[in-house]
Amino acid sequence: MLNGKIDLRSDTITQPDAAMREAMANAVVGDDVLGDDPTVQELERHTAELLGKAAAAFVPSGTMANQLAIRSLTRPGDAIVLDVNAHIHCYEAGAPAALAGVQVSLLDGERGQFTAGQLEAALPPRDDHFAPPSLVCIENTHNRGGGSVWPLEQIESVTSTARGHGLALHLDGARLWNASAVSGVSEAEYASHFDTVSVCFSKGLGAPVGSVLAGSADVLAKARFFRKQQGGAMRQVGILAAAAAHALENNRARLADDHANCRALANGLAKLPGLEVDAEGVETNMVFIDTGECDAAALAKRLDELGIRLLAIGQHTLRAVTNLTVTTEEIAQVITAFEESL
Repeated sequence: MLNGKIDLRSDTITQPDAAMREAMANAVVGDDVLGDDPTVQELERHTAELLGKAAAAFVPSGTMANQLAIRSLTRPGDAIVLDVNAHIHCYEAGAPAALAGVQVSLLDGERGQFTAGQLEAALPPRDDHFAPPSLVCIENTHNRGGGSVWPLEQIESVTSTARGHGLALHLDGARLWNASAVSGVSEAEYASHFDTVSVCFSKGLGAPVGSVLAGSADVLAKARFFRKQQGGAMRQVGILAAAAAHALENNRARLADDHANCRALANGLAKLPGLEVDAEGVETNMVFIDTGECDAAALAKRLDELGIRLLAIGQHTLRAVTNLTVTTEEIAQVITAFEESL
């Protein structure tokens, strides 16, 4: 419970606990722009190692990490290929066009997961009339896909096809920690199929700020230049890196608790009349709730009055995201509140 309410709006709403605040207070810091913040350097080294990459850069947000990857792997006038519901397309303020000067080619995947065949069909002929595709982006887990996890075999198929056409590959792994926790596939195995990968510390892991972009030394050198250009180079940022390192060390293993809580929530809500919930489709820490004839915003308001916070993401759709502030006991309270509100 956070601030007296059970907050299921997102896994970004968490706040540092006492141990994380202590780690932040005791962080050894330096000027990271000058390359002498040891806490940042250690976080970058450790994260790059976890992802099986040669280098990494700490940035304020997942949006910046994704956009640095796009700028580093494309040229203005190129096209990038991604799912129509990808975070990069839907929630990053038009940055591919504004910052990298690229256009997007959108594929309609199943819960955010497109196929090699769809990719193949979307690639234009090499002709001066068309924006040349240069990059394919995959999001795992997929936010608008309900926290769906890409099967490794499908990733291998899509990335192999992309490589066959000379395309670079970026993995938006904001919730890659969740994908690994539920699938048993290591983050490094997922990342091995991509030139760059972004991961986030401020979602399921519970840090207040920060993401990392990882890749080869050459690509990361470009990314660091663009990070500076976009205002993402910070000074004594080891205070924030210490929170991320603490989250990485202490909160990865407990992601399974969020997944179990989400399944319990979905199973409970699926039994209530007036709601439609695909409980079988819950893979990680997200569930979409079809409110039927009930207006989702109105239902969210009634639930808020009962101490339950959720997001209305459509006229008849609520989204719930379990996170480290929500206990198993509180999941039962959420189900009871829905019964009272419907």
